[in-house]
Amino acid sequence: MYLRCDGIGTCTRFCHLCPGSERSCMRRRMQRWTASLPTRKAILRDVKRLMCPCYKYGLLRNHIHRRSILCEALQHNLPPFTPPPHTEDSVYPMPRVIFRMFDYTDDPEGPVMPGSHSVERFVIEENLHCIIKSHWKERKTCAAQLVSYPGKNKIPLNYHIVEVIFAELFQLPAPPHIEVMYTTLLIELCKLQPGSLPQVLAQATEMLYMRLDTMSTTCVDRFINWFSHHLSNFQFRWSWEDWSDCLTQDPESPKPKFVREVLEKCMRLSYHQRILDIVPPTFSALCPANPTCIYKYGDESSNSLPGHSVALCLAVAFKSKATNDEIFSILKDVPNPNQDDDDDEGFSFNPLKIEVFVQTLLHLAAKSFSHSFSALAKFHEVFKTLAESDEGKLHVLRVMFEVWRNHPQMIAVLVDKMIRTQIVDCAAVANWIFSSELSRDFTRLFVWEILHSTIRKMNKHVLKIQKELEEAKEKLARQHKRRSDDDDRSSDRKDGALEEQIERLQEKVESAQSEQKNLFLVIFQRFIMILTEHLVRCETDGTSVLTPWYKNCIERLQQIFLQHHQIIQQYMVTLENLLFTAELDPHILAVFQQFCALQA
Repeated sequence: MYLRCDGIGTCTRFCHLCPGSERSCMRRRMQRWTASLPTRKAILRDVKRLMCPCYKYGLLRNHIHRRSILCEALQHNLPPFTPPPHTEDSVYPMPRVIFRMFDYTDDPEGPVMPGSHSVERFVIEENLHCIIKSHWKERKTCAAQLVSYPGKNKIPLNYHIVEVIFAELFQLPAPPHIEVMYTTLLIELCKLQPGSLPQVLAQATEMLYMRLDTMSTTCVDRFINWFSHHLSNFQFRWSWEDWSDCLTQDPESPKPKFVREVLEKCMRLSYHQRILDIVPPTFSALCPANPTCIYKYGDESSNSLPGHSVALCLAVAFKSKATNDEIFSILKDVPNPNQDDDDDEGFSFNPLKIEVFVQTLLHLAAKSFSHSFSALAKFHEVFKTLAESDEGKLHVLRVMFEVWRNHPQMIAVLVDKMIRTQIVDCAAVANWIFSSELSRDFTRLFVWEILHSTIRKMNKHVLKIQKELEEAKEKLARQHKRRSDDDDRSSDRKDGALEEQIERLQEKVESAQSEQKNLFLVIFQRFIMILTEHLVRCETDGTSVLTPWYKNCIERLQQIFLQHHQIIQQYMVTLENLLFTAELDPHILAVFQQFCALQA
């Protein structure tokens, strides 16, 4: 498998002042996995070979076919071109890495595939990329155009199509189009070519599975999402026995983790018993748990638990459609284990109150997502009061996780709803994700889906307020432009109202940006803490640092930098001064330095 940047092993950007080592770091950051690069000599040799008047792989060479016409045409003298000099404000495109999956040995019976370093391969791929770019919104049209590619009988077209689609799906930091488009496109291609393309796709899936050990964690996430969605459209049929090698490996290794995550995603698109039926009994250890609610006050052994009697009273009150005031009255008698005497109001941070209330409410609303959302809405005031402090917000998330530990999808949607309704804030979610309660699930995919969703919500919130501020400023500028009489007092009054609105919006923007900066500081600080603890522990025990957990964690850190690079770039100075200092361990500091080189 080959990985290349713009065909000659360099970044597709003008790196005027970028040292070779930094350029190499940037290229590594964008790779899906480690492999070799072609030489410039090989590319130049292919270019010269294409100058000969021959047709191969069905490629049209119009510059040769119309040479006689071009020779007699008007000749133009092109002026010299000087690239603009580098400045501090220069914005460069992200490095681009060429993706390779197949070579000529993967399809020995069909037409010969162009060499991995050949220009023909690049031309075919570029044409297929253009087709996808032109028709990606209409999957049926896009699939029909791909399978109708000119000269398809002279090349293994299905291999090229699959390779190009996966190249876009795995492109870092983000694919050109939404991920679900590639799933629907491959499904449509399987329908158009049922006798050939599914076999090629299965072969590609097997190859990707075999290379999971060296695959980027971000790409593994996309592989999981695509594969589970694809299986759900084909009755979840797969030869799982071929992947039985994962059963003997460390559960934290890439292969068993991949299979576990795929089955969990499949369960979201089906139901638990169906997943148990589609896999062999030997895979039971990797099957997801039954996604049921865990209610700690529900069995006879819970009678001795603190708050049991209050939980029973709450259950009766919820079923009788009690009001918020009635719930407050019941909770007022719950003792606070953190202090001897509760405050007068009875609503300071009390972990037992939160535990009894959240456990009972989520248990009674466990029937569906809608029931849970309605419960959050109806008792929103109670949630806001109990989770008024940072500790309260964190404890609400902890208890919710205890109740739905076996149902990752429910956890994700409840966290999303709590953020939208401002029961918890984004910083609380980040602290919860890095807390000791989630240490066993830290490398699971749903945890990072929640974190990225939280970051996106914060970013959208800031952009929304900034847009409102810009619109208010534009409105004020238009009013100034329309004003023709300085003595127009009504215009002055309108200007005064707008200026007050602009001041309020300016304060909201500054507050939102402060929250955004704090969120990233919390995330990176917690990353540094857990990675440092791991490195110190390995050094003390004399064990290798490069464990599966470390690989996953360090690549998750890279993922945060890459996927949110435009926002993080605003806070580079703060991060460098407060967190990523020279005293930091080189393993962690290298990630930040590579990110800085990416933006240089």
